[in-house]
Amino acid sequence: MAHKKNTLTKDIAYYQKKFWKVFLYGLGGIFLFFVFANFGLFGSMPSFDELENPDSNLATEIISSDGVVIGKFYKENRSPVKFEELPKHLVDALIATEDERFYEHSGIDARRTFGAAVKLGSDGGASTLSQQLAKLLFHGEGSKFILFRVIQKVKEWIIATKLERQYTKNEIIALYLNRADFVNTAVGIKSAAKVYFGKEPKDLTIEESALLVGMLKNPSLYNPVREKRKELVLKRRNTVLAQMVRNNFLEPEAKALLEKKPIVLDFNPESHVDGIATYFREYLRDYMKKWVKENKKPDGSEYNIYNDGLKIYTTIDSRMQKHAEEAVDEHLKNLQAEFFKAQKSNKNAPFLKLTDDETQKLMTRAMKNSERWRLMKAQDKSEEDIIKSFSVKTDMRIFTWKGERDTIMTPLDSIRYYKHFLRTGMISMEPQTGHVKAWVGGINYKHFQYDHAGQGARQVGSTFKPFVYATAIEQLNMSPCDSIIDSPFTIPRGRHNVSESWTPKNSNGEYRGMINLKKALANSINTVSAKLIDQTGPKPVIDLTHKLGVTSDIPEQVSICLGAVEITVHDMVAAFSTFANKGIYIKPQIITRIEDKNGNLIFETVPESHDVLNQDIAYAVIKLMEGVTESGTGTRLRWGGGGVKSYNYRFENPIAGKTGTTQNNSDGWFMGMVPNLCTGIWVGCEDRAARFRSTAMGQGATMALPIWGLYMDKCYKDDKLNVSKDPFERPENLNIKVDCWKATKDTLDFDQNVDEFNF
Repeated sequence: MAHKKNTLTKDIAYYQKKFWKVFLYGLGGIFLFFVFANFGLFGSMPSFDELENPDSNLATEIISSDGVVIGKFYKENRSPVKFEELPKHLVDALIATEDERFYEHSGIDARRTFGAAVKLGSDGGASTLSQQLAKLLFHGEGSKFILFRVIQKVKEWIIATKLERQYTKNEIIALYLNRADFVNTAVGIKSAAKVYFGKEPKDLTIEESALLVGMLKNPSLYNPVREKRKELVLKRRNTVLAQMVRNNFLEPEAKALLEKKPIVLDFNPESHVDGIATYFREYLRDYMKKWVKENKKPDGSEYNIYNDGLKIYTTIDSRMQKHAEEAVDEHLKNLQAEFFKAQKSNKNAPFLKLTDDETQKLMTRAMKNSERWRLMKAQDKSEEDIIKSFSVKTDMRIFTWKGERDTIMTPLDSIRYYKHFLRTGMISMEPQTGHVKAWVGGINYKHFQYDHAGQGARQVGSTFKPFVYATAIEQLNMSPCDSIIDSPFTIPRGRHNVSESWTPKNSNGEYRGMINLKKALANSINTVSAKLIDQTGPKPVIDLTHKLGVTSDIPEQVSICLGAVEITVHDMVAAFSTFANKGIYIKPQIITRIEDKNGNLIFETVPESHDVLNQDIAYAVIKLMEGVTESGTGTRLRWGGGGVKSYNYRFENPIAGKTGTTQNNSDGWFMGMVPNLCTGIWVGCEDRAARFRSTAMGQGATMALPIWGLYMDKCYKDDKLNVSKDPFERPENLNIKVDCWKATKDTLDFDQNVDEFNF
């Protein structure tokens, strides 16, 4: 018996010794494992600098003049917020759901870790917020291979404890929420709040915060946009609310009310083709690509517009931009319906007066310019095979004014379909500063990416005539009240380098006899413009036009007086703004300043300007153009005429403007100004052969002018914008006669032609 007891005692001693030996070796092994991991033997660890500055790969924000983020440049749509910008209930929901003892541990929650180990992870993970942040910052998703996963977990623990030493608890929360991916282009809480609810994080409600925190477990699974997941997302949101109650962050009564609320989203995906000012943002992207080449960082390297977190403060006013886009949509929907009707009897729709051969060339050129052609060419497909592919029916989603529609058609048919659509370019600018307030380059950036505001030059028609009149006033000492004869007129061969005798005709084929310049411009009389350029010569007109900011090449020909010149909307707005700015040209500005991610000023624009005309001449041209809206082609602004339908605008304030219509009604223009805002609008199809047959529908007064009217009406109703209704400022001691008043309506005989008088 004694022998057995001694044997048992020896066995116990042996196993105790063995246990402690294994334990100490194991502990030592784990210690060495951590040491090796810390020194990077199992893969690189973040350096001190990386831990100190983990906030990289930040989206560049595009900010409007009224403080609204209107877009971003990014590879990862993420904009950081500080802890102070987070609502308390969002932080409470995060801690209650993801890390209940966050403020008690130092990076690793021993209790949760031990529990997870005992249950082999069957009851969920044990990662603290600090560990999750370590994963987000430095090694991403865990490996499925168990050994690598253990190594990653050890590294995660080490990084988490380092982060806890490096940052405060509040900073860790902010870093985590700034890094979390909420899918649908939303990375970080600021983007998530904007994308899903259209607001800043500080404005989130409790139930909205709970929904976003609930997504963190599995953003794809708990995606609230997907209809099939709505019930699942609702349950997950309510689970977060329950966790808030459990951790005393929310009263049970409040939870009972909140969990009954449905999920209400204001979904605003922040992709490059969605949102407002899409064409402007793309124009700005090209601008910034050049800017980074010319404006380097202090260390000589280039800024990266996709991940350096720049803040670009633009001149665009988000409210005016919205008004402009709404005005374009409202009118072009109506005008497009009329265009489709007009094409029903056209066998070669939408093209007029094209031979089969000309049509084929046009369509072939369109095929070769398409994305399909480029991609197939990159795959080394033969030209014959590529052309054949354009005649194969395929599924596609097409643009309509009633929204996108899924259909089946051949790519060639889709090209012809899109050729039917009227396009537009529109820019609105403050003449005194050069600040561009609104920029619309087309009707839908996703489907029509060519920018007709800053990129596309089109024939300007009669909107060129004010440049001719301004030259005449300056060179010939004329005034708006001077008279000239509207009669048939010919510039003979050889004069002004005319190769053949040139006899311009008025659009209606009629002549009015003696008429003053104000009335002649108001009614866009061609013979008067021809007579004026005959007296000045074309070169002074070209020189003045270039001084006004037009960069296009202009042929030295007398026919330019009728607008056979291609100019961008951008340059036309700059030129007309010079008249409103007392003859001083200011180069259009789209940026006021740029800051780095820390808010340091790294660029500020300096206005570029030069004198073009003395203020008396500039004012005389303004008074000339006021006649257009008083008694000429722009009078529709006074009674809401639109050519398509009657609109609500009824302007009584002074407006200087000019309509423009090119040959065959291919291009319709309207340039409109009040003292502190100049807006230019072009409307037409992509191809000049696609157009209205009738001038009644194809003229600038029908195609473009109503957009100006709708836009200005919205701006005037927006009191905070302070768009002027005042008269243009009259220069002191004006030495040019501009008041051409002859009679009042009360003194006229009703049998007289009222249109022959100036009011």
